[in-house]
Amino acid sequence: MSAHLLEWVVPRVTGRFRVARSLTHSRFFQPALARAGRLRARAVYLKAVKSCPAYRDFVGEEGERAGRGRWRMSSLPVTSKDDYVKRYGIDARCYGGRIPSGAVLDESAGSTGPPCNWVRSVDDREYQRRVTHSIFKYRYGLEGGFVLNCVALGTWAVGVALSMSAAGLTLLKSVGPNAQKLEDTLVEFGKGYRYLLFAYAPFAKHFVNRTRLELGGYDLSLVVLGEPLSEPLRDFLLGHFKTVISAFGATDLDPSMAGETRLTIALRRMCAADPRLSLELFGRETPPMIFQYDPFEYVVETTEEGQLLFTVARLRSAAPKIRYNLHDLGGTMTFAELAERLAARGVEISRLAAQHSALPILYVHGRDDYSVSVCGVDLRPTHVEQIICAHPEMVRAVNSFCLMSYEDERVDQRVKICLELTDERDALLPPPVELRGLFFEALTRFNPDFRTTLEFANGAGFEVECYESGTGPFAESGRAKNLYIRRVAKSASADERRES
Repeated sequence: MSAHLLEWVVPRVTGRFRVARSLTHSRFFQPALARAGRLRARAVYLKAVKSCPAYRDFVGEEGERAGRGRWRMSSLPVTSKDDYVKRYGIDARCYGGRIPSGAVLDESAGSTGPPCNWVRSVDDREYQRRVTHSIFKYRYGLEGGFVLNCVALGTWAVGVALSMSAAGLTLLKSVGPNAQKLEDTLVEFGKGYRYLLFAYAPFAKHFVNRTRLELGGYDLSLVVLGEPLSEPLRDFLLGHFKTVISAFGATDLDPSMAGETRLTIALRRMCAADPRLSLELFGRETPPMIFQYDPFEYVVETTEEGQLLFTVARLRSAAPKIRYNLHDLGGTMTFAELAERLAARGVEISRLAAQHSALPILYVHGRDDYSVSVCGVDLRPTHVEQIICAHPEMVRAVNSFCLMSYEDERVDQRVKICLELTDERDALLPPPVELRGLFFEALTRFNPDFRTTLEFANGAGFEVECYESGTGPFAESGRAKNLYIRRVAKSASADERRES
């Protein structure tokens, strides 16, 4: 089928297909939904080769040949921020070689490098608006609703997109990540509303630690974004919010592409309690974040290295996003596959959630480079977060943390857990030696090789250090999200490490 014909047919066929979207909860309907998504993805590819200068140049002759004959997405080249986005200007990456009229420009947070600008068309924003509205109505209802957007605003992609998507849904106030403004808003509008907060998890934790309000009198729910949410942190936040769910998205693609459901939360909690089940289902004893996504809108693949590739199957986006690599590790699983594998363990899905969608599963372990290494043993921020949140005093006393890896003056490899303290002076941390021992013992439970490695090095490669709020590695301001990994140049002196 030619590019022109496919571009004409797909919007009309799939437009009618949307009428039957209420059937997406049906297990029977899922194969057709996935096939329709792949058909839409092919139409996006053919349009991109024809009218997007950057993509046409990127795929070259090999890409042209891949579009002929039998359609196979796996034959197309992989795109990413480094080899595609940074290589071409923003105009060249848009259809027609220019930013479309009515588009909105926003900026990524820069948590993995210099921030990039992204362009979203009217259709991109309309899709995100529909997703936000449908999730809100389904999960929370509209009666007495009040959305508080506590994500960073300004040019930041997610904060702006959230406010634009939620506008017209119910009451909305864009607070930004300002704990005092959030507290003032709750005081002014009182306890008669059902509040839904959108926020990064560390901000939500910081707010409940510092607020003077008795939050038990408020009807609060929370959607966390931007980074993994550990189950201990969820448990801590559930002490203050009626529900706590996480959403998955990326400024490179769409701010909201998948979300936790009752089913996926129950499955993750079961895997956290049963590491063998987690290993069988997801390849690791520590459970990943688990979401459900719409295969009609997104085609998700997994490389041999376990990296996720995303194709946004919308023809009227500002720019094509085809086989885009976020460098997230994970995979997908159909609902039928999940049900079959759980049944083999004697677990019925209805035990996890009485009401559930049959949409496929997306599981995400995190960024493939989101760890630090000491003597060949990887340490991950999620492990440190779980340790903090499981300790009653530490969860009150610690505002944020980061992992710092470096080589000392003797070129010995070292890793340090840096803890940023809150203003909770009555929250007492254990003495330094005991604090280090607490982290050491807990980390060895996550990774037994950690004990062996540190014993070999006589424990010299591991430190825990506390900092006053806004000092040391936490002095940098203006970031939308916490930066959990700090890498210091080799042979850094003590002064240089403090300044970092």
